Amino acid sequence: MTAASSGSSGDRLSTLLVHAGEPRPRIGGAANVPIFQNTVFELPGEPEVSDIIYPRLSNLPNHRALSAKLAALEGGAAATVFASGMAAISTSLLTVLRAGDHLLVQEGVYGGTHGFLMDDLVEFGIDHTFVDAEDPAAWQAALTPTTRAFYTEAISNPMMQVADHRAVIDFARVHGLVTIIDNTFATPVNFRPLWLGYDLSLHSATKYLNGHSDVAAGVAIGSAELIERVQHRHDHLGGCLDPHACFLLHRGVKTLELRVRRQNATTLNIARYLAGRSGVARVHYPGLESHPAHARARELFSGFGGMLSFELDGGGPAAARFISRIRLILHAGSLGGLETLVTRPVQISHVGMAPEEQARLGISSGLVRMSVGIEDPEDLIADLDQALGG
Repeated sequence: MTAASSGSSGDRLSTLLVHAGEPRPRIGGAANVPIFQNTVFELPGEPEVSDIIYPRLSNLPNHRALSAKLAALEGGAAATVFASGMAAISTSLLTVLRAGDHLLVQEGVYGGTHGFLMDDLVEFGIDHTFVDAEDPAAWQAALTPTTRAFYTEAISNPMMQVADHRAVIDFARVHGLVTIIDNTFATPVNFRPLWLGYDLSLHSATKYLNGHSDVAAGVAIGSAELIERVQHRHDHLGGCLDPHACFLLHRGVKTLELRVRRQNATTLNIARYLAGRSGVARVHYPGLESHPAHARARELFSGFGGMLSFELDGGGPAAARFISRIRLILHAGSLGGLETLVTRPVQISHVGMAPEEQARLGISSGLVRMSVGIEDPEDLIADLDQALGG
């Protein structure tokens, strides 16, 4: 596996998480950036546009420090933060696409992204084609004269597929496409897509970056030129992150590596347990040797993440019975926090997808998605074992 967190002295991920983006000198000597819960800031006598500080412009001290830190984590020149992951996704897509353009999209993406493509971008006159991101031979046929971008997920939600990311980059360079990736599931601990060549890396920072299930936020990371364009659109659409949420995310991200390394290890243990457990038909986790893209995941990632999904014998009734019997694990949407969660994608994350599309992508009524927290792995496995029954 690649050493995604390696770097020069002072530039390693664990150090960047704590120190990158912090103001020098510290504001009022405070070790942490204070919360600037202000909407009004005094202007100099002859102000320029750059002197205007306003929450909607995402340029409060909280925004600036947080954005600088998040950019450094993935090796980006710049970043901008949003009020949610979907705000980051929608704003970024509306930045690189306009009416009449066409987008290539990895099939099986997060339900919110799928809904935005199907319900909103179409109304804006922007077309798209879903493609198998593991089959580069099929992409050429989907290309049109108006194709402008290629959108993928580092690890897909909820089927845990791993796109042929190197091929995506190569294909996009040949055809002049902007490459956009949702890196939420992998996190900068396991994967830095900008290093590979992606143009724009997005996160629902609600999930792993914050890690404490108490903030909704998003981020876009990339080159200075591209982020400036995204920020311009962001200013107009207004999906700005509250300064208190900035503070919480800034605090939460400092422990990202500690959390994700533990979640990597625990999730691999759980995946191996489930793969050998009666009543479980199939486990989707790139860390398993049985995963179709395991070799690719080993090459690209320094860890396989804290997300897995599994299908139960007996379909929907078996999944409902399993969820009704869990004790320690929580039945809840979202992911990436300290606590372990399970949900059925057909009911939550992909409920807006047509049933025939769910079936085509393998999102069955018996599929359970699991976000592994930081609890003791033996306790989690014991809860899974009793919930699965005999």
